[in-house]
Amino acid sequence: MLKRVVITGIGGICGLGNDVPAIWSAMREGRSAIGPIDNPSLHDLKVKVGSEIKALPDHGIDRKQVVSMDRFSLLAVIAAREAMQQSGLVAHADNTYRMGAVVGIGVAGFETIEENYRAILIDGRNRAAIFTVPKVMPGAAAGQVSMNLGLRGPVFGATSACASANHAIASAADQIRLGRADVMVAGGTEAPLVWGVLKGWEALRVLSPDTCRPFSADRQGLSLGEGAGMAVLESYDHAMARGATILAEIAGAGLSADASDIVAPTVEGPEAAMRFCLVDAGLNPEDVDYLNAHGTGTKANDQIETAAIKRVFGEHARALSVSSTKSMHAHCLGASGGLEMIACVMAIRDGIVPPTANYREPDPECDLDVTPNVARERKVRAALSNSFAFGGTNAVLAFKAI
Repeated sequence: MLKRVVITGIGGICGLGNDVPAIWSAMREGRSAIGPIDNPSLHDLKVKVGSEIKALPDHGIDRKQVVSMDRFSLLAVIAAREAMQQSGLVAHADNTYRMGAVVGIGVAGFETIEENYRAILIDGRNRAAIFTVPKVMPGAAAGQVSMNLGLRGPVFGATSACASANHAIASAADQIRLGRADVMVAGGTEAPLVWGVLKGWEALRVLSPDTCRPFSADRQGLSLGEGAGMAVLESYDHAMARGATILAEIAGAGLSADASDIVAPTVEGPEAAMRFCLVDAGLNPEDVDYLNAHGTGTKANDQIETAAIKRVFGEHARALSVSSTKSMHAHCLGASGGLEMIACVMAIRDGIVPPTANYREPDPECDLDVTPNVARERKVRAALSNSFAFGGTNAVLAFKAI
């Protein structure tokens, strides 16, 4: 029998706040962090709107480690330290090889890449900065988390674009289920608010000129954001043996691929991932009270996700509370699932469904209860979190009360 996996600590940082209490408070209030990006290097952009961390907290990370990190790794370590502190766990000689980390990332190291291109091509320097390679590698965040927290068990990165965090959390849970670890720190991180990344997204013509309005008929596209969301996962037995406070259980995961188009989603892929997740979690559709939607705010994504939800949940889809917190923290790519994990866990803990902010007009093709603009009190026994990505990769997680 596979081991049960629970969450005993969560940490986060994004435009909504520098820790989980601040992020959750903003989500409950329906407060959006999407606005003008304050970065003078973002010249020649048609869209300079996103969800930006205005100032990093006093994180206490040793400067010698900070100089070897790109921003995406730094955000991951900040969030992981908060999660670890809440869990009450500390790595030591007796447990360090039973503790690991998996961190998801969509587009790694672009702050460092741009700094080096500018230094070489514009400033005329003849070599790159010494830590360039270890800063930009996709697995850097996982390695930096492990070094900062002293974790010597399974440590690796996961990269699947916007589904990276959910894939990371599912992979970390598998390490525990399979007996390779007792504790895993897992989630996602991203720092995409740099010129090259924004120019790339601008070329796709999916960026909203003002804000993100998922499921609203007047939606104009997505907004990008930066941040990280991390969780401490433990086997249920390990958590109970040490008397830990359990926040929620990771009941299951569902993974699938569209195998269709590099950017255009299908209904069948997301549908399969949600169905697989319910089976893995041992849940019936009517057991789920809240679904944190992928909900990017693009015309196609929101309609297709609505159709997939209806196929999976049938009549219960009408009773299901749905929301997209990307309307508040924006689309943080590889970090989105980590931040949405926080929303699901706190919805279970507090009995509050966070809203879809910025909603203005009903769309007949998106006719579910999307919790428009105002949070709702509701007992949440189980919650699903959807993450769908370019490349047609889909990852859905199920969380439940314990």
